Amino acid sequence: MNIAVHPRVEQGIGAFDGGKITEQKPIGFSGEGSAVQRIGPLFYWAWAKAKEEGYIDSHPHQAFEILTYVINGQAHHGDSLGTKSVVGAGGAQLIQAGSGVYHNERLVGPDCELFQIWFEPSIREALRRAPAYEQHEHEEFPVVEKDGVLVKTVIGEGAPLQLVADARMWDIRLAPGAVYERTVEKNRTVSGLAIRGSGTCVGETGRSADFQQTDFIVIQADASESLAIKSTADEPLWLTIVEVPTEVDYPLYPKR
Repeated sequence: MNIAVHPRVEQGIGAFDGGKITEQKPIGFSGEGSAVQRIGPLFYWAWAKAKEEGYIDSHPHQAFEILTYVINGQAHHGDSLGTKSVVGAGGAQLIQAGSGVYHNERLVGPDCELFQIWFEPSIREALRRAPAYEQHEHEEFPVVEKDGVLVKTVIGEGAPLQLVADARMWDIRLAPGAVYERTVEKNRTVSGLAIRGSGTCVGETGRSADFQQTDFIVIQADASESLAIKSTADEPLWLTIVEVPTEVDYPLYPKR
């Protein structure tokens, strides 16, 4: 098992609305400074923040499936399909851009934080589909809590969001000293972004790595292998993890 930890200095940065919105980018666009350019169909991952409020004017998208997951505050959305919506903390918006759609977005605080994550289906096939939008609030997602570990499924079994791209996503919170365990399957890569707290990733073969808040962790196994994520003994840990295939059987959009 390979475990790579990318601190904030190895992630890209961005800004909108005169700096009212700032972004940390574990996976950015070409030239933005992100050490990780993509992971299979996981094309882009930005952690956006607005102290009070920030606005991104109408702009186009095609083909990609664009997930906005709200950590704190509100995400306001409008698009060329006629949608006007607001989603609160723990909620999600999904744009399946298909043949093309325009949208605008507003982050409303105080201290708004959200992830915007792009997943790439087969672009050739996606361009033949009509664009679509859906949203779900926190209460609509399944949550399981056991032994100090709370796991919320954002994309995957039981979750209301269904993507074309092969992807799964969980929002995970660990009490101090708690352990989250899972299996990393062959040809699957698990990536995680530490929102709050710190911890350690430990593979079945003994490979381990420490991480802290804002670090981006990328985990890949040559064969199916168990993984344990442990929070530190003196503080809770909050992280979001995404699992995708390491490779897909269709051409991917070139980023360079």
